Amino acid sequence: MTDLDVVIFGATGYTGALTAGYLATNAPAGLRWGVAGRSKERLTGLRDQLQRAGCGNEPTIIEADIDDPSSMRALAESTRVLASTVGPYLRYGEPAVSACAQAGTDYLDITGEAEFVDQTYLRHHATAERTGARLVHACGFDSIPHDLGAQFAVEQLPADQPIRLRGYVSARSSVSGGTVESAMTALARSRQAAQLHAERRRVEPRPTDRSARARPGKVRRVAEVGAWVLPFPTVDPQIIARSARALPDYGPDFTYSHYWVAGNAVRATALSGAIAAAFLLAKLPPARALVRRLHPAGAGASEQQRARGWFRVLFCGEAGEPDRPGERVLAEVRGGEPGYAETSKMLAESALCLALDKLPVTAGQVTTAVAMGDVLRERLEQAGITFRVLT
Repeated sequence: MTDLDVVIFGATGYTGALTAGYLATNAPAGLRWGVAGRSKERLTGLRDQLQRAGCGNEPTIIEADIDDPSSMRALAESTRVLASTVGPYLRYGEPAVSACAQAGTDYLDITGEAEFVDQTYLRHHATAERTGARLVHACGFDSIPHDLGAQFAVEQLPADQPIRLRGYVSARSSVSGGTVESAMTALARSRQAAQLHAERRRVEPRPTDRSARARPGKVRRVAEVGAWVLPFPTVDPQIIARSARALPDYGPDFTYSHYWVAGNAVRATALSGAIAAAFLLAKLPPARALVRRLHPAGAGASEQQRARGWFRVLFCGEAGEPDRPGERVLAEVRGGEPGYAETSKMLAESALCLALDKLPVTAGQVTTAVAMGDVLRERLEQAGITFRVLT
Protein backbone atom coordinates (compact mmCIF):
# COMPACT_ATOMS: atom_id res chain seq x y z
CA MET A 1 0.00 0.00 0.00
CA THR A 2 1.36 3.42 -0.92
CA ASP A 3 1.40 5.53 2.25
CA LEU A 4 3.99 8.17 1.33
CA ASP A 5 4.58 10.68 -1.46
CA VAL A 6 8.40 10.77 -1.37
CA VAL A 7 11.12 8.71 0.31
CA ILE A 8 14.85 9.54 0.40
CA PHE A 9 16.80 6.26 0.30
CA GLY A 10 20.31 6.57 1.72
CA ALA A 11 19.22 9.55 3.79
CA THR A 12 22.00 9.25 6.37
CA GLY A 13 24.75 9.60 3.77
CA TYR A 14 26.31 12.97 2.97
CA THR A 15 24.10 14.00 0.04
CA GLY A 16 21.11 12.09 1.36
CA ALA A 17 21.14 14.09 4.60
CA LEU A 18 21.36 17.36 2.66
CA THR A 19 18.38 16.27 0.55
CA ALA A 20 16.38 15.31 3.63
CA GLY A 21 17.23 18.67 5.20
CA TYR A 22 16.04 20.51 2.10
CA LEU A 23 12.76 18.57 2.05
CA ALA A 24 12.17 19.10 5.76
CA THR A 25 12.58 22.85 5.29
CA ASN A 26 10.97 23.41 1.89
CA ALA A 27 8.36 20.71 1.31
CA PRO A 28 4.74 21.87 1.30
CA ALA A 29 2.63 21.29 4.37
CA GLY A 30 0.98 17.91 4.31
CA LEU A 31 3.68 16.17 2.26
CA ARG A 32 3.90 12.56 3.34
CA TRP A 33 7.59 11.72 3.19
CA GLY A 34 10.14 9.40 4.69
CA VAL A 35 13.81 8.61 5.11
CA ALA A 36 15.11 5.11 4.46
CA GLY A 37 18.32 3.17 5.04
CA ARG A 38 19.86 0.21 6.79
CA SER A 39 20.24 1.68 10.29
CA LYS A 40 17.15 2.68 12.26
CA GLU A 41 19.43 4.24 14.86
CA ARG A 42 21.10 6.54 12.32
CA LEU A 43 17.78 7.41 10.71
CA THR A 44 16.35 8.32 14.10
CA GLY A 45 19.42 10.47 14.72
CA LEU A 46 18.83 12.27 11.41
CA ARG A 47 15.18 12.89 12.29
CA ASP A 48 16.18 14.25 15.71
CA GLN A 49 18.78 16.50 14.07
CA LEU A 50 16.14 17.90 11.72
CA GLN A 51 13.83 18.55 14.65
CA ARG A 52 16.56 20.37 16.58
CA ALA A 53 17.18 22.55 13.53
CA GLY A 54 13.54 23.65 13.67
CA CYS A 55 12.30 21.68 10.65
CA GLY A 56 8.65 21.00 11.28
CA ASN A 57 7.89 18.49 8.54
CA GLU A 58 8.86 15.25 10.29
CA PRO A 59 9.69 12.19 8.12
CA THR A 60 8.63 8.60 8.56
CA ILE A 61 11.53 6.21 9.22
CA ILE A 62 11.84 3.10 7.03
CA GLU A 63 14.44 0.37 7.42
CA ALA A 64 15.58 -1.07 4.07
CA ASP A 65 18.69 -2.94 2.97
CA ILE A 66 19.81 -3.52 -0.62
CA ASP A 67 20.81 -7.06 0.39
CA ASP A 68 17.25 -7.84 1.53
CA PRO A 69 14.92 -8.02 -1.51
CA SER A 70 11.78 -8.17 0.63
CA SER A 71 12.68 -4.92 2.40
CA MET A 72 13.40 -3.23 -0.95
CA ARG A 73 10.07 -4.42 -2.33
CA ALA A 74 8.27 -3.09 0.75
CA LEU A 75 10.14 0.21 0.43
CA ALA A 76 9.16 0.66 -3.22
CA GLU A 77 5.55 -0.22 -2.49
CA SER A 78 5.37 2.30 0.38
CA THR A 79 5.83 5.44 -1.71
CA ARG A 80 4.94 7.15 -4.97
CA VAL A 81 8.50 8.42 -5.54
CA LEU A 82 11.80 6.95 -4.33
CA ALA A 83 14.88 9.18 -4.55
CA SER A 84 18.09 7.19 -4.09
CA THR A 85 21.44 8.62 -3.01
CA VAL A 86 22.97 5.17 -2.47
CA GLY A 87 26.12 5.09 -4.62
CA PRO A 88 28.33 4.19 -6.31
CA TYR A 89 25.31 3.12 -8.28
CA LEU A 90 27.01 0.38 -10.25
CA ARG A 91 27.79 -1.31 -6.95
CA TYR A 92 24.74 -0.47 -4.87
CA GLY A 93 22.08 1.05 -7.11
CA GLU A 94 20.28 -1.77 -8.91
CA PRO A 95 18.12 -3.19 -6.06
CA ALA A 96 16.27 0.12 -5.70
CA VAL A 97 15.73 0.51 -9.46
CA SER A 98 14.54 -3.07 -9.81
CA ALA A 99 12.10 -2.79 -6.91
CA CYS A 100 10.66 0.47 -8.25
CA ALA A 101 10.31 -0.83 -11.80
CA GLN A 102 8.39 -3.88 -10.57
CA ALA A 103 6.20 -1.90 -8.18
CA GLY A 104 5.35 0.89 -10.63
CA THR A 105 7.02 3.44 -8.34
CA ASP A 106 8.81 6.47 -9.77
CA TYR A 107 12.57 6.33 -9.20
CA LEU A 108 15.14 9.15 -9.09
CA ASP A 109 18.87 9.27 -8.44
CA ILE A 110 21.89 11.56 -8.85
CA THR A 111 24.16 9.19 -10.72
CA GLY A 112 26.70 10.40 -13.23
CA GLU A 113 27.67 6.81 -14.10
CA ALA A 114 26.84 6.27 -17.76
CA GLU A 115 27.29 2.51 -17.46
CA PHE A 116 24.67 2.33 -14.72
CA VAL A 117 22.21 4.34 -16.83
CA ASP A 118 22.69 1.97 -19.76
CA GLN A 119 22.45 -1.07 -17.48
CA THR A 120 19.17 0.17 -16.06
CA TYR A 121 17.75 0.68 -19.54
CA LEU A 122 18.67 -2.83 -20.66
CA ARG A 123 17.45 -4.58 -17.51
CA HIS A 124 14.48 -2.54 -16.28
CA HIS A 125 13.13 -0.16 -18.94
CA ALA A 126 10.65 -2.65 -20.38
CA THR A 127 9.32 -3.60 -16.94
CA ALA A 128 8.93 0.06 -15.97
CA GLU A 129 7.08 0.81 -19.21
CA ARG A 130 4.66 -1.99 -18.38
CA THR A 131 4.07 -0.93 -14.74
CA GLY A 132 4.08 2.82 -15.44
CA ALA A 133 7.18 3.60 -13.36
CA ARG A 134 9.31 6.55 -14.43
CA LEU A 135 13.04 5.85 -14.00
CA VAL A 136 14.82 9.21 -14.04
CA HIS A 137 18.58 9.19 -13.56
CA ALA A 138 21.00 12.10 -13.16
CA CYS A 139 18.76 14.42 -11.15
CA GLY A 140 21.62 16.48 -9.70
CA PHE A 141 24.36 18.59 -11.25
CA ASP A 142 24.67 15.54 -13.47
CA SER A 143 22.57 16.37 -15.48
CA ILE A 144 19.72 18.75 -14.69
CA PRO A 145 21.37 22.12 -15.50
CA HIS A 146 22.63 20.69 -18.78
CA ASP A 147 19.53 18.75 -19.82
CA LEU A 148 17.01 21.43 -18.86
CA GLY A 149 19.40 24.19 -19.97
CA ALA A 150 19.75 22.64 -23.42
CA GLN A 151 15.98 22.29 -23.63
CA PHE A 152 15.57 25.95 -22.60
CA ALA A 153 18.06 27.09 -25.26
CA VAL A 154 16.41 24.98 -27.95
CA GLU A 155 13.03 26.52 -27.13
CA GLN A 156 14.41 29.86 -28.32
CA LEU A 157 15.15 28.45 -31.81
CA PRO A 158 12.84 27.30 -34.64
CA ALA A 159 11.92 23.63 -34.34
CA ASP A 160 11.79 23.00 -38.11
CA GLN A 161 15.51 23.59 -38.77
CA PRO A 162 18.75 21.80 -37.86
CA ILE A 163 20.11 22.95 -34.48
CA ARG A 164 23.73 22.95 -33.33
CA LEU A 165 24.21 23.53 -29.60
CA ARG A 166 27.31 23.76 -27.41
CA GLY A 167 27.44 23.80 -23.62
CA TYR A 168 30.33 25.43 -21.71
CA VAL A 169 30.59 24.52 -18.02
CA SER A 170 32.45 26.40 -15.30
CA ALA A 171 32.11 25.83 -11.57
CA ARG A 172 33.61 26.06 -8.12
CA SER A 173 32.83 23.03 -6.01
CA SER A 174 34.16 20.38 -3.65
CA VAL A 175 33.96 16.61 -3.90
CA SER A 176 32.72 14.04 -1.40
CA GLY A 177 34.06 10.57 -0.85
CA GLY A 178 31.02 9.11 -2.57
CA THR A 179 31.58 11.18 -5.71
CA VAL A 180 35.24 10.18 -5.85
CA GLU A 181 34.31 6.53 -5.46
CA SER A 182 31.75 6.76 -8.29
CA ALA A 183 34.26 8.51 -10.56
CA MET A 184 37.00 5.97 -9.88
CA THR A 185 34.61 3.10 -10.52
CA ALA A 186 33.47 4.60 -13.82
CA LEU A 187 37.02 5.33 -15.03
CA ALA A 188 38.20 1.85 -14.11
CA ARG A 189 35.38 0.27 -16.14
CA SER A 190 35.64 2.32 -19.33
CA ARG A 191 35.87 -0.81 -21.53
CA GLN A 192 32.86 -2.49 -19.92
CA ALA A 193 30.92 0.76 -20.17
CA ALA A 194 31.65 1.05 -23.89
CA GLN A 195 30.47 -2.52 -24.49
CA LEU A 196 27.23 -1.95 -22.57
CA HIS A 197 26.60 1.31 -24.40
CA ALA A 198 27.03 -0.45 -27.74
CA GLU A 199 24.53 -3.10 -26.64
CA ARG A 200 22.01 -0.42 -25.73
CA ARG A 201 22.47 1.28 -29.11
CA ARG A 202 21.64 -2.02 -30.83
CA VAL A 203 18.30 -2.45 -29.09
CA GLU A 204 17.05 1.06 -28.30
CA PRO A 205 14.53 2.44 -30.83
CA ARG A 206 15.42 5.74 -32.48
CA PRO A 207 13.29 8.17 -34.48
CA THR A 208 13.38 7.52 -38.22
CA ASP A 209 12.41 11.01 -39.36
CA ARG A 210 15.09 13.03 -37.55
CA SER A 211 18.46 12.64 -35.83
CA ALA A 212 20.02 13.73 -32.55
CA ARG A 213 23.54 13.00 -31.37
CA ALA A 214 26.32 14.13 -29.06
CA ARG A 215 29.41 15.21 -30.97
CA PRO A 216 32.88 15.14 -29.34
CA GLY A 217 34.75 18.43 -29.39
CA LYS A 218 38.42 19.34 -29.14
CA VAL A 219 40.64 21.64 -27.11
CA ARG A 220 40.33 25.14 -28.56
CA ARG A 221 39.79 28.79 -27.79
CA VAL A 222 36.17 29.91 -28.04
CA ALA A 223 35.36 33.53 -28.67
CA GLU A 224 31.83 33.04 -27.29
CA VAL A 225 33.20 32.46 -23.78
CA GLY A 226 36.50 34.30 -24.17
CA ALA A 227 38.54 31.33 -22.97
CA TRP A 228 40.06 27.98 -23.89
CA VAL A 229 37.83 24.95 -23.46
CA LEU A 230 38.27 21.19 -23.52
CA PRO A 231 35.82 18.30 -24.03
CA PHE A 232 34.07 17.43 -20.75
CA PRO A 233 33.67 13.60 -20.59
CA THR A 234 30.53 13.30 -18.47
CA VAL A 235 27.16 11.60 -18.87
CA ASP A 236 25.51 14.93 -19.73
CA PRO A 237 25.84 14.80 -23.56
CA GLN A 238 24.25 11.33 -23.65
CA ILE A 239 21.33 12.54 -21.51
CA ILE A 240 20.80 15.59 -23.73
CA ALA A 241 20.91 13.50 -26.92
CA ARG A 242 18.25 11.15 -25.49
CA SER A 243 16.01 14.08 -24.65
CA ALA A 244 16.46 15.36 -28.21
CA ARG A 245 15.51 11.99 -29.72
CA ALA A 246 12.36 11.85 -27.62
CA LEU A 247 11.18 15.44 -28.18
CA PRO A 248 10.54 16.82 -31.69
CA ASP A 249 11.20 20.44 -30.63
CA TYR A 250 14.94 19.79 -30.97
CA GLY A 251 14.60 19.95 -34.74
CA PRO A 252 15.18 17.50 -37.60
CA ASP A 253 18.96 17.32 -37.03
CA PHE A 254 20.29 18.14 -33.55
CA THR A 255 23.92 18.02 -32.41
CA TYR A 256 25.36 18.81 -29.00
CA SER A 257 28.95 19.25 -27.78
CA HIS A 258 29.96 19.59 -24.12
CA TYR A 259 32.97 21.51 -22.79
CA TRP A 260 34.72 22.55 -19.60
CA VAL A 261 35.91 26.17 -19.50
CA ALA A 262 39.62 25.94 -18.66
CA GLY A 263 40.80 29.54 -19.06
CA ASN A 264 44.09 29.70 -20.94
CA ALA A 265 45.81 27.30 -23.32
CA VAL A 266 48.31 26.03 -20.74
CA ARG A 267 45.57 25.14 -18.27
CA ALA A 268 43.46 23.49 -20.97
CA THR A 269 46.39 21.31 -22.03
CA ALA A 270 47.23 20.42 -18.43
CA LEU A 271 43.65 19.45 -17.65
CA SER A 272 43.47 17.27 -20.77
CA GLY A 273 46.60 15.47 -19.59
CA ALA A 274 45.19 15.08 -16.09
CA ILE A 275 41.99 13.48 -17.42
CA ALA A 276 44.03 11.04 -19.51
CA ALA A 277 46.19 10.18 -16.50
CA ALA A 278 43.10 9.63 -14.33
CA PHE A 279 41.77 7.08 -16.85
CA LEU A 280 45.05 5.17 -16.61
CA LEU A 281 45.49 5.40 -12.83
CA ALA A 282 41.90 4.35 -12.14
CA LYS A 283 42.70 0.94 -13.61
CA LEU A 284 45.45 0.38 -10.99
CA PRO A 285 44.15 -0.99 -7.65
CA PRO A 286 46.87 0.74 -5.54
CA ALA A 287 45.99 4.11 -7.08
CA ARG A 288 42.29 3.58 -6.41
CA ALA A 289 43.03 2.60 -2.81
CA LEU A 290 45.12 5.75 -2.28
CA VAL A 291 42.38 7.99 -3.63
CA ARG A 292 39.82 6.31 -1.36
CA ARG A 293 42.02 6.96 1.68
CA LEU A 294 42.33 10.63 0.72
CA HIS A 295 38.56 10.92 0.12
CA PRO A 296 36.82 8.51 2.54
CA ALA A 297 33.17 7.65 2.13
CA GLY A 298 30.85 9.99 3.99
CA ALA A 299 33.23 12.95 3.80
CA GLY A 300 32.18 16.09 1.97
CA ALA A 301 32.30 19.86 1.75
CA SER A 302 31.68 21.94 4.85
CA GLU A 303 28.80 24.40 5.03
CA GLN A 304 31.30 27.23 4.49
CA GLN A 305 32.74 25.54 1.39
CA ARG A 306 29.25 24.98 -0.01
CA ALA A 307 28.42 28.64 0.59
CA ARG A 308 31.39 29.71 -1.57
CA GLY A 309 30.56 27.40 -4.48
CA TRP A 310 28.87 28.30 -7.77
CA PHE A 311 28.27 27.03 -11.29
CA ARG A 312 27.53 28.49 -14.71
CA VAL A 313 26.59 26.69 -17.92
CA LEU A 314 26.58 28.78 -21.08
CA PHE A 315 24.67 27.45 -24.09
CA CYS A 316 25.52 28.73 -27.56
CA GLY A 317 23.36 27.54 -30.43
CA GLU A 318 22.26 28.29 -33.94
CA ALA A 319 19.57 27.00 -36.28
CA GLY A 320 19.82 26.41 -40.02
CA GLU A 321 22.38 24.72 -42.26
CA PRO A 322 26.07 25.29 -41.40
CA ASP A 323 26.66 27.20 -44.65
CA ARG A 324 23.45 29.23 -44.16
CA PRO A 325 23.11 29.85 -40.41
CA GLY A 326 19.91 31.40 -39.19
CA GLU A 327 18.73 32.34 -35.71
CA ARG A 328 21.19 32.18 -32.81
CA VAL A 329 20.81 31.92 -29.05
CA LEU A 330 23.07 32.53 -26.07
CA ALA A 331 21.50 31.21 -22.86
CA GLU A 332 22.75 30.62 -19.35
CA VAL A 333 22.02 28.50 -16.29
CA ARG A 334 23.47 29.67 -12.97
CA GLY A 335 23.36 28.39 -9.42
CA GLY A 336 25.25 27.88 -6.19
CA GLU A 337 27.65 25.14 -5.16
CA PRO A 338 26.81 22.40 -7.67
CA GLY A 339 28.11 19.17 -6.18
CA TYR A 340 26.01 19.04 -3.04
CA ALA A 341 24.05 22.20 -2.17
CA GLU A 342 22.39 22.45 -5.56
CA THR A 343 22.41 18.72 -6.25
CA SER A 344 20.40 18.02 -3.09
CA LYS A 345 18.02 20.85 -4.03
CA MET A 346 17.59 19.50 -7.58
CA LEU A 347 16.94 15.95 -6.36
CA ALA A 348 14.40 17.10 -3.78
CA GLU A 349 12.58 19.39 -6.24
CA SER A 350 12.55 16.59 -8.83
CA ALA A 351 10.95 14.26 -6.29
CA LEU A 352 8.32 16.88 -5.41
CA CYS A 353 7.70 17.51 -9.09
CA LEU A 354 7.04 13.82 -9.87
CA ALA A 355 4.92 13.39 -6.76
CA LEU A 356 2.81 16.53 -6.88
CA ASP A 357 2.78 18.23 -10.29
CA LYS A 358 0.73 17.66 -13.42
CA LEU A 359 3.16 16.18 -15.96
CA PRO A 360 3.11 14.44 -19.35
CA VAL A 361 2.31 10.74 -19.22
CA THR A 362 5.62 8.87 -19.54
CA ALA A 363 6.99 5.54 -18.36
CA GLY A 364 10.23 3.59 -18.49
CA GLN A 365 13.64 5.19 -18.39
CA VAL A 366 13.18 8.87 -19.27
CA THR A 367 15.25 12.03 -18.87
CA THR A 368 14.39 15.04 -16.72
CA ALA A 369 13.54 17.05 -19.85
CA VAL A 370 11.13 14.38 -21.07
CA ALA A 371 9.55 13.54 -17.70
CA MET A 372 9.35 17.01 -16.14
CA GLY A 373 10.70 19.68 -18.53
CA ASP A 374 9.55 23.25 -17.95
CA VAL A 375 7.53 22.27 -14.86
CA LEU A 376 10.71 21.29 -13.04
CA ARG A 377 12.52 24.30 -14.50
CA GLU A 378 9.93 26.61 -12.93
CA ARG A 379 10.42 24.87 -9.59
CA LEU A 380 14.19 25.33 -9.78
CA GLU A 381 13.87 28.99 -10.71
CA GLN A 382 11.68 29.54 -7.64
CA ALA A 383 14.40 27.76 -5.63
CA GLY A 384 17.12 30.14 -6.87
CA ILE A 385 18.62 28.47 -9.96
CA THR A 386 18.37 30.87 -12.89
CA PHE A 387 17.66 30.16 -16.56
CA ARG A 388 17.92 33.19 -18.82
CA VAL A 389 18.50 34.22 -22.41
CA LEU A 390 21.51 36.53 -22.82
CA THR A 391 21.11 37.27 -26.54
